[in-house]
Amino acid sequence: MKKAYILNSCSTCQRILKEINWVGDIQNIKEENIDEKTLDKLANEHGSYEALFSKRAMKYRSLGLNEIDLSEKDYKAWMLKEYTFLKRPFILFDNISFIGNSKKVVAQIIESMQNA
Repeated sequence: MKKAYILNSCSTCQRILKEINWVGDIQNIKEENIDEKTLDKLANEHGSYEALFSKRAMKYRSLGLNEIDLSEKDYKAWMLKEYTFLKRPFILFDNISFIGNSKKVVAQIIESMQNA
């Protein structure tokens, strides 16, 4: 499976797709948020829902979420409710998932694609 979950208006997501020469399905999470089954799978692979949650989202502070202790159930619920809380991009490539936009993650994606 080759699928990227991105926000179309996110220049970082667009830059990364271009940098890795992405050829695969693309899902704009603003139009169609990630489904619960996929989110559960990713949380299991990456150790927690918190690992998938973007605390950089503007709504994180505006809703006061930064002032409360969120549980794993809370992280999951917020991500399913509001796409902006998903770290992005999510890249699924041959049963391996990559989350985020750090240089390290992008390098791992490129390496995995070259070794495929």
